[in-house]
Amino acid sequence: MIEELLFRLPQSTIRMGLERIEGACAALGTPQGRYPSIIVAGTNGKGSTCAFLASILQEAGLRVGLYTSPHLVSFRERIRIGGEPIGADALEASGERLLRAWPPFGRPGDPDGLTYFEAATALAFDAFAAAEVDVAVLEVGLGGRLDATNVSGKQLLAAVVTRIGLDHTEYLGSTLEAIAAEKAAVARDGVPLVVAPQRPEVLATIRASAGAIGAPVVEPPALEDADDGLAYRGPGGTIDGLHLGLRGIHQRENAGAAVAAARAIALAGARDRIEAAIPAGLAAARWPGRLEVVSERPLIVLDGAHNPDGAAALASSFAACWPGVRPQLVFGVLGDKERLAMMEALFPLAAGIHLCPPPSPRAVPPAVVADEAGSAALAGTPIQVHPDVDGAIAAARAAAGPDGAVLICGSLYLVGAARAGLRD
Repeated sequence: MIEELLFRLPQSTIRMGLERIEGACAALGTPQGRYPSIIVAGTNGKGSTCAFLASILQEAGLRVGLYTSPHLVSFRERIRIGGEPIGADALEASGERLLRAWPPFGRPGDPDGLTYFEAATALAFDAFAAAEVDVAVLEVGLGGRLDATNVSGKQLLAAVVTRIGLDHTEYLGSTLEAIAAEKAAVARDGVPLVVAPQRPEVLATIRASAGAIGAPVVEPPALEDADDGLAYRGPGGTIDGLHLGLRGIHQRENAGAAVAAARAIALAGARDRIEAAIPAGLAAARWPGRLEVVSERPLIVLDGAHNPDGAAALASSFAACWPGVRPQLVFGVLGDKERLAMMEALFPLAAGIHLCPPPSPRAVPPAVVADEAGSAALAGTPIQVHPDVDGAIAAARAAAGPDGAVLICGSLYLVGAARAGLRD
């Protein structure tokens, strides 16, 4: 019933402000304050950083709640407890509590009605409290300052800001500095703020925001190559012999941020266990839809890169992971993305391009993308337009043959649909 109620709420609706989520959480009895938490903001790498951090904490023997978005196949992926998606019964119980406590839940026309993301966040807070988690890792949905995850009343152990780029400029501002200020607003007085490597102007903005409220800034570097794998050489001392469970050069930054956050949290009685768990936690981390291999013949790779920085990181990481391989590219994008810059990063990588619409009302028609690619002189590679995701994937697989490769990217909605179809 609760999942049905959720899906009646428009998934793309964004209403900035914390008053609705504050009211709903207060009515629920402030569940977000019943366990310690870590909040992760940023433009790219949030989900991967959360995955690394949750994996470290789980390897340390802690019961971890993990809240992320969006989901790829099932809503229950957004709320994980002990590494597993929330059970249907537990989700239903949290939903019933929310419905009793905050009747406007599920009424899109009510001014106090929750958006889809606000409702999901309130459900996660309640579910983690009911499961008596030891710690929760919370991924910010949009921005930071006015995101539902940034609601007051949490026992915040640390905040993290991953790499920042231009995205959602209509809500967060048109400059990197403006976006950085929005995301740095997850910081709190006296709470460590872990900041992944950033452009100089972004880092200056974050330092100023943190300094204004008394949040100590921790700046870990990306992991480095070492004789026996990778090495972390940052705050807290060096750790050698590290291996990552997630592919891609860009994951070194995310892993560095996760290590620094794990070391920064003051969790009573667990510090030594957390420190010892870092190597195993990094190696055990998994995050669907991020350079995820779902087939070997042909090689099929899914990646949720959906903005220019993410597309550039994907292009370099794919080339590093599979040198010399030119994949058939399945690509679709939403209308609020800087798609030309994404195409400029990804299209030169491809042997063939298959355009299709992600399953979202905000999808750009593939014929429009094809016209824009032609106008921008990006049409040197053969381009085909397909009416749906399945058709694009079928054509890409046929073009690749059993010894070739297919790369599916451009939108998490596209990746979710592809993952569901390929795993059926």
